[in-house]
Order: sequence, then structure tokens, then C-alpha cells
Amino acid sequence: MKKVVVLATGGTIAGTGKPGEDVGYHSGSITGEELVKSVPGLSGIADVEVEQVCNINSDDVNSEIWIALANRIRAVCKRGDVDGIVVTHGTDTMEETAFFLDLVLDVEKPVVLTGAMRPATSFAPDGPANLCYAVGIAAGCNGAACRGVRVAFAGKMFDALRVQKVHANDLDAFDAIGSACGSALPKFSIEGLSDLPKVAVLYFHADADSALLEFAAQRSAGIVIAGAGAGEFSKEWMDVLARVNEPVVVTSRIGRGTVLPEGLLVPGTIPAYSLPPQKAAVLLRLALTETQDAQKIKKYFEEFV
Repeated sequence: MKKVVVLATGGTIAGTGKPGEDVGYHSGSITGEELVKSVPGLSGIADVEVEQVCNINSDDVNSEIWIALANRIRAVCKRGDVDGIVVTHGTDTMEETAFFLDLVLDVEKPVVLTGAMRPATSFAPDGPANLCYAVGIAAGCNGAACRGVRVAFAGKMFDALRVQKVHANDLDAFDAIGSACGSALPKFSIEGLSDLPKVAVLYFHADADSALLEFAAQRSAGIVIAGAGAGEFSKEWMDVLARVNEPVVVTSRIGRGTVLPEGLLVPGTIPAYSLPPQKAAVLLRLALTETQDAQKIKKYFEEFV
């Protein structure tokens, strides 16, 4: 039987609350070991081993945890007796963690993220089925199909590049947005790093305060703009961004579509192409570990045309 290591990080899948209710629970309340023991069907899918990386709400995930998780995955993948990795994770930032891992990991074994929309104490929790599905993928994947990080949820599998949470409440909360990248994703080294540079994501809306841009520029190594339409914003924002020295990446707040160089309102800014704001921030943070040159950073984003 294949061996799958479950790396538990908390989230709703490990959440508990009032028995039978789906709201008002506390994420990361039970351990990964307790979670796995509560799903007897797993024993028929794979030999499952559990490690607890952390036990938190995914809204509290930070770059230190990302780096520790990636390093642990890399170490576990070196074991000859391990066939695959499953990461249990909260759904709110799962797509960001998956994308980060895909940008830094170059491993031959499958890495699959999963979680739940209902806590473990729900009348009908979805975590057990999602965990079984993810373990099955990690145990059954072979060859080239194993490369790259995946998200397994509600009976569907998504690649880390396109996966996005598209519903705040439904059990079928994830979808694949956009087209798949034609080439392998760029890989970044995190050797020797304990965290990543800070990046601010600012959402443009009608009458948005441009003073926030100036504040963000003082506090961050880079800025991501979630612009209206195909990455647009007011003339007031244009004037401020023209004075910003930090790298600025322009995305769309819509969630579908592309921001192109020809549509940029401020020279020197960087188009995110098909990446949504939250994933553009992940890529920008990793790019900033290598360079602060906007033209060099732009080349990383060109991989997502």
C-alpha cells in the first residue's frame, strides 16, 4: 500500500463548534492525528502518516509558515518510503499557499492541498470526503501527472495556477479560472529565507483615497493594484503611482480576464496578465527576494500571459 504523509495546518477541516452547526466554529481546534483517525475509510486508500505543521485559521498563514511548510514538504519527499503529500489547509488562503508552493517546489512526488467548508462537528462535515479524495490522488498519481501542486476539493482537482475560491459558503467552493500556463512555472529558491518581503494589495473603487498608496509605498517593498476593469484607476491614483519608486503590479479586481502592457496607465508599472491580485502578490514577494528591478520582475509575470 502507498504511503501518504498528511501535513496538517489547521483550517475549517480541523474546526470545532456547537455540534451540528456550520457557523460559529473555531478553526484549527483538533489535531491532524485526530482528524485522520475520524476518517476510517482512509486506511483502505493508503498508509497515512500525519505531521502537525501548525494549527491555525488560514487567514493567519504568513510567509514564515509558507517557507516552513515548503521546507518540510521537500524533506518528506526525499524519503524513499513516501509516495505523496497531502496538506490540510483552510480554504480562505488555500489558493495562495498552493501557488507559493508551486513556485518554490521542484519535487517528483504529488503535493495535494485540501480542506473543508464545514467544521468537523457539523451535522454533515465535508472534510472527510475531501481528505479521502486528496489522499487517493496523492497515492494514485504516477509519472509526469504528479509534477506540480494540486488542490483537491468537492470531487474536483485543480492546478495551483488557476485554482480560486469562488464562493464563500458553498461546499463546491473552488473553480479553475483562466487558461493553464503553457510552460513550467518559474521556480524560486527560498534557501536561507525565514520570511518574504512585504507587499501591499490595494483595491481601487470609485473615489478611492490615493493617500493609501503613499502610505503603502512607505510600508511595503512592492504594491499590487486590484484595478477596475482591465486594471484601471483614477487620474489621482495615476499621479501618485507615477511618483512611487517601489515595483507596482497592476491586476484586475474582476477575477476573469487579462491585464496587458498596452493598457497600463502608468509607465513602468507591471501587468499581471491573468493573475488575480492575491496570486500576483505571492509572485511579486518571491521576485523581490531576487531583484527590485521592475523590468526584471516584469519578465516573471510574462510567464502568465
